[in-house]
Amino acid sequence: MLHAVFSARFSAGRIARLLAAAVLGVALLNGAHADTAPLKVGISTSPQIEALKVAAKEAKAQGLDVKIVEFTDWNTPNAALANKDIDVNYFQHIPFLENANKQGGYNFVSIAPGTIMKIGLYSKKVKSFSELKDGAKVAIANDPVNGGRGLLLLQRAGLITLKPGADYRATTHDIVANPKHLKIIPLEASQLARSLDDVDLAQGYPSFIKLAGTTDPNSALLFDGTENKIFAIQWVVRPDSVNDPRIRKFISIYQHSPAVRKALDNAFGSLYAIAW
Repeated sequence: MLHAVFSARFSAGRIARLLAAAVLGVALLNGAHADTAPLKVGISTSPQIEALKVAAKEAKAQGLDVKIVEFTDWNTPNAALANKDIDVNYFQHIPFLENANKQGGYNFVSIAPGTIMKIGLYSKKVKSFSELKDGAKVAIANDPVNGGRGLLLLQRAGLITLKPGADYRATTHDIVANPKHLKIIPLEASQLARSLDDVDLAQGYPSFIKLAGTTDPNSALLFDGTENKIFAIQWVVRPDSVNDPRIRKFISIYQHSPAVRKALDNAFGSLYAIAW
C-alpha cells in the first residue's frame, strides 16, 4: 500500500515537472522566435533606401535579418508603425514627428538621429529670383512643417516677408508682404520635384529631385543649410520598442559602417550631413 502511494506521488510529481519543462520550452522557443524575427524598417521612397539596403546586408552578416519596407508617401509609414506592420521608420524629422503625433494621435518617439538633408528652391524657367515675373507660380510643401520651411526659404530669397518671429510652423497666413504677387501652390512634398515643368519655382528636396530626374539636384537657386539638427531624419519607434536590441543594433551598423557612408556619399554628395 505504501509502495502504491509513493509510486502515485512520484508519478504525479514527475508529470508536473515534465509539464513545467514543456511550458518553459515553448516559452523559450517563442522568445527565441521574437529575438530572431526580421526587423522591419519603413522608409518613404528616397535614395536613402540604398544606404539602408547596405546596412541591412551588413546586419545579415552579423546575424540580424532586416526587411526594408518602402512607402510612396509620408503618411503611411506612421500608420504602419502604429499598426505594428513595421518596427521602426526612418523618414521624418522632429518637427514633422511632433505634428504627426498631434494630428494622428500617436505617441511615437525618436531614439536616434540620422542624416540632415538640404532643401532648396529650384526652377527650370529662371536663372535668378529677379527673373520671376509678377504672379509667378511657386510650389511649396503642403504639410504644416515643411511648408513653413519653404516659406522661410522664400523669405531668405527676398521674395516674401513673414510676420516677425515666424518659424518653420509658418503658413501663408503669415505672409505680410508679397511684392511679386506670387501664387503659392501647396503640393505633397514628394510631388514637388515633378512640378517643375508646371510652375516657375518650387521648393525641392534633392533626394526627390534625383529620383524624378527633373533637374540637377545641385542646381537650386538657394539652399538652406544642414546646420540645424532639428531637421535631421530620425529613427522613430513606438514607446514599447525603445529598448529593442534589434533596432539598436541596426542603427549602430548604419551609423558606423564605412560602406553605408559610401552609399550616402554616392547618393547625395554634399547635399547631406550626419547628425550623430
